[in-house]
Amino acid sequence: MHPKFQLNGLSFESAEEILNFAEGLIEQGDDFEVSMATFLEEWLNFNDYVEVQTSGSTGKPKRIKLLKTQMIHSAEATGAYFKAGEGTKALLCLSSDFIAGKMMLVRAMVLGWDLHVVAPDKDALVQYDNPYDFVALVPYQLYHSINALDKVKKLIVGGGILTKKMEEMLQDKSVEAFATYGMTETITHVAARRINGFAKSDVYHAFPNVKFLTDERGCLVISAPKIASEDIVTNDLVELTSPISFKWLGRADFVINSGGVKINPETVEKKLEPYFNIPFIISSEKDEALGEKLVLVVEDFTSQEKPNYSEIFSTLESYERPKKVYTLSQFPYTETGKVKRSQVKEVLQKFRK
Repeated sequence: MHPKFQLNGLSFESAEEILNFAEGLIEQGDDFEVSMATFLEEWLNFNDYVEVQTSGSTGKPKRIKLLKTQMIHSAEATGAYFKAGEGTKALLCLSSDFIAGKMMLVRAMVLGWDLHVVAPDKDALVQYDNPYDFVALVPYQLYHSINALDKVKKLIVGGGILTKKMEEMLQDKSVEAFATYGMTETITHVAARRINGFAKSDVYHAFPNVKFLTDERGCLVISAPKIASEDIVTNDLVELTSPISFKWLGRADFVINSGGVKINPETVEKKLEPYFNIPFIISSEKDEALGEKLVLVVEDFTSQEKPNYSEIFSTLESYERPKKVYTLSQFPYTETGKVKRSQVKEVLQKFRK
């Protein structure tokens, strides 16, 4: 524990003081405080590892053990990359149930941050007037915090797809904003790209001691010996621009094979983003001739005039054009705000029966 570490204005002389603080929160705190306190107890126990739940980025979700030494190396890499050292005023408004929230706490303890912890509300940043050097948000929170970013010096956004519209909304903001790439297995981010300002780029650059390669599918393989004992094979299709940089193309496990043409739905979705103000995804259903055919699935248009699909689809390549349009009253979402694509496909199958 760094001697300069502070948590909501409190300083601690020893691990025992933190444990006493955590015990009090578990007894009387709100849910987000109990979650934080539970992790603090796990971090300070005698085990050399922390157990976490993966999100499924590299396969089926599962429980894994992360070495605390690896988590410390990850924290140090973040501090070095973003120049966020001792005394950094940071905001934690993510749930400590997940790796992103846990690592904000680890960074604070290891690097000596002054950490302000609040409930993981969608507009958490809006609710407080404090200035911050470093803040981490998911895209949903960013959307609800656009007008409060003047109080933040550096912002990282992860845990979901950052739309073109959100990136455009950031262009006139003074905050240094970064999209991060990572997952539970990599102990949060291993790369980042600037999303506003003169340094804006669509290329992700590696953190210290991280290198990249691709497998036979064209998916990213991460070599990061300080945070993972083995190379990590992902399901993310990328274009390598160097051994330490890449462009993200989409998920291999979402690829649709329609008439022998492999189509990445996320690539099509990016092209359609300007035409929709509500959530939508490109999915697929079985087709006798094509094997699979593309379909567009949108949330209910009750509050918006129905778009001219023929006009919208004319902007796409012929093989990218959805053959059907479905409307759902509400998408199923993960706890981090991602659409559960497999569940959407299950609902579509019920429609067709």
